Amino acid sequence: MGGKRFAVLLCAEDSEYVTKMYEGYFGVFVRMLAEEGETWSVYRVVSGEFPEDDEIDTFDGFVITGSCNDAHSNDVWICKLLNLLKKLDSIKKKILGICFGHQILCRALGGKTGRATSGWDIGITTINFSASWKLSSPVKTPAALSVIECHRDEVKELPPRAEVIAWSDKTGIEMFRCGDHAMGIQGHPEYTKDILLHLINRLLQRNFIADSYAEEIKANLEGTEPDREAWKKLCINFLKG
Repeated sequence: MGGKRFAVLLCAEDSEYVTKMYEGYFGVFVRMLAEEGETWSVYRVVSGEFPEDDEIDTFDGFVITGSCNDAHSNDVWICKLLNLLKKLDSIKKKILGICFGHQILCRALGGKTGRATSGWDIGITTINFSASWKLSSPVKTPAALSVIECHRDEVKELPPRAEVIAWSDKTGIEMFRCGDHAMGIQGHPEYTKDILLHLINRLLQRNFIADSYAEEIKANLEGTEPDREAWKKLCINFLKG
């Protein structure tokens, strides 16, 4: 018998830098989540590459990545991804959504996403966990953890069966879960500060953010670190528990 099998649904085009340094975003997720004996596959859904129906059942869980695209848009691949996520939900496959993945998972399950009224959230953010989830979580979770964030969209309205399990000063729904099989995280537990700094420079080049905001973010990053090990345990426990 082989070990567990997982698939990453890649929603972003890999930059040259991330490809060179981390073997793409798939490599970033494998570094965080993969353990010995497991098989990890990637489907570049952003390029129209999706698992066939008969492949879906061979996987124990799916991870949806971040993206430069809007989860509230209706691009062909986004509509196809929504249909896939509805199918995965109906058969109770484990699904972990990160950033864009968190938002598109929310939309697939019947919630709403859109532009954040508070604008961009880029940097290291402290998020607070709900007391009820801390008590029910198999992993001992502290009251708060810091995570890297890089988004300007957010979950506006929860899916009907979902509950908020974490929030921050800027974002009301930092994490949600739906039953025991679907969970969304607005932040990026998989990111290093190096990846974030690379993204800030890319956003600057594309005029998505102002120079002054970029300098402010970079200054705030000095001397701070996200709780990457705690997030790794939390994500692995959810996906494989």
